[in-house]
Amino acid sequence: MVRRKVKQVALKNLVFGGEKIYIQSMLNKPAEDISGSVEQAVALEQAGCEIIRAAIPNKQAIRLIDAIKQKVSVPLVADIHFDYRLALEAVQAGIDKIRINPGNIGSDDRVKQVADACKAAGIPIRIGVNSGSVEKHILAKYSRPTPEALVESAMYHVSLLHKFDFDDIVISIKSSDVETMILAYELLAEQCDYPLHLGVTEAGTERMGLIKSSIGIGSLLVKGIGDTIRVSLTSDPVHEVAAARDILKAIGLQKNEITLVSCPTCGRTKINLIELANQVEQAVQNIHKPIKVAVMGCAVNGPGEARDADLGIAGGDGCAVIFKKGEIIKKVPEQEVLAALLEEIEAY
Repeated sequence: MVRRKVKQVALKNLVFGGEKIYIQSMLNKPAEDISGSVEQAVALEQAGCEIIRAAIPNKQAIRLIDAIKQKVSVPLVADIHFDYRLALEAVQAGIDKIRINPGNIGSDDRVKQVADACKAAGIPIRIGVNSGSVEKHILAKYSRPTPEALVESAMYHVSLLHKFDFDDIVISIKSSDVETMILAYELLAEQCDYPLHLGVTEAGTERMGLIKSSIGIGSLLVKGIGDTIRVSLTSDPVHEVAAARDILKAIGLQKNEITLVSCPTCGRTKINLIELANQVEQAVQNIHKPIKVAVMGCAVNGPGEARDADLGIAGGDGCAVIFKKGEIIKKVPEQEVLAALLEEIEAY
């Protein structure tokens, strides 16, 4: 997979524009709930979130920044709409990145103040355009938020920062329509070399949101487009992180993780494969090894069909075999198969 070459932009100890694709999520506790937000930020970091974003809707919410940064080590992003003063205060409070659209904060003088403050602090700005934020004059030109409209809006905001010699920029152009989202990012990738933050906005509940995000984000990543991702779900943000990891794993971009494959079961299955596959998935989720593990229902689909798996299980009638690279290495009773597999994984 050939990655799109982009301008490198530093975010604390991370660098957009390298081989790494960073996973991020956003706090969903009320901004005034400082302790709850801190607790959620800690949980996100523990789940593998590499960038955390927090809404800063008012001056009181600035207190979130120091409180969260005392407890987590990953970069913290301030999500700000319209009020340039909140951006300036967030910079003073030690934020690592600002998410703001320069065209929404007023005069050039205000844009300059934000750009100068971020430049002095060495922090980037993310421009975030979505279908609902496209400027009226651009909407009038295209009649609706088309991919071209989203890109023109994003580049308009970029031009405002360029006025003041600021170019540590990351861009997102999200849509709730998957096709629009894909086409917009593809078009933007041709028009600029800034790092891109991928996501399908307002994707929906956990089930449908994951499906839409997998299609949208995954389609772009396999083309080498995208430097950081956020899976937007109407759910616990920790679930967004797990979903993002799974998307990266599914297309081979999460290297140090176990890849699980399992058959869909059929009339030959003589073992409780559905329960077993779920148990294996749960047991290996925090094991960091670049190996493929297969959970198969019978000898037909076991060592043969899953021959390329590093380790695997093939179910029988009340028992199962453990195989390695297609070769059977032991036979165990059904009730012992999970423990036996985990033992082999640990030793691998």
